[in-house]
Amino acid sequence: MNGDGVVLALGLPDSAMVDRRVPKALLLEHGAPTAADKRRITEGIEQLRWVAALKPSTVGIAAYQDSEREYLEIAVLQMMLRPAAKNARLVELLHRAVPHPVVAVCEQDSRATVSLAHKRWSLGEGGKTVLKGDVVAVDPEAAGEAIRDDFLAALALDRQPRGSLFALYQGWVEVLFACQAAGRTHSFVVPGGADRRAARCEALRECERLEAEIDRLRAAAVKEKQIPRQVELNLEIKRLEAARAAAIAKL
Repeated sequence: MNGDGVVLALGLPDSAMVDRRVPKALLLEHGAPTAADKRRITEGIEQLRWVAALKPSTVGIAAYQDSEREYLEIAVLQMMLRPAAKNARLVELLHRAVPHPVVAVCEQDSRATVSLAHKRWSLGEGGKTVLKGDVVAVDPEAAGEAIRDDFLAALALDRQPRGSLFALYQGWVEVLFACQAAGRTHSFVVPGGADRRAARCEALRECERLEAEIDRLRAAAVKEKQIPRQVELNLEIKRLEAARAAAIAKL
């Protein structure tokens, strides 16, 4: 599944479409805090397109404002990466560079990932925005064909909350969380209720933490030469796998 397929699944109205190429110079200026990041942008990005601008006048959904953030517009961007590009870092730089919340569709080797990240006002620089929490990203293909199809269907604009642009964006975040959970449970469900959504989010974070630790210990076990230490590591891995199974049960 390529990036065009994801954009089509969003079901955006013609009134919101922009379809304009964005020069990499803009990302270099606003999204590259280090020399290494500048190289990543220059060498890794093949093309960046501004697909659509979702705002009250284009999608009929009200803007949102509170003491922490102001959502006047949601930008839909499509980024094509070269094969050797560092996907995760470039996606993060893209979200940081754009002052509005972004629906980012990133294509690399004809395979697309989708990412979102809430924004808030910067506490140190007036008028500037920063990320609120981590970037939420999914590779729909990784969970299997059935989950991918359910995910694409759930992305449609007309299936999202319409109370405000913040509610719309959070609706898409919940769809991505549902895809992350489905990769572990093999069942795609977007939960209702704030408490249930919060519990799933916490369980997902716990799964990710445990999986990272399991991977670290497995790598250490492969390198370990002492048999007693290997046994100790394998026992710890089994304990963490049991904790991961418990976290998955909460999804």
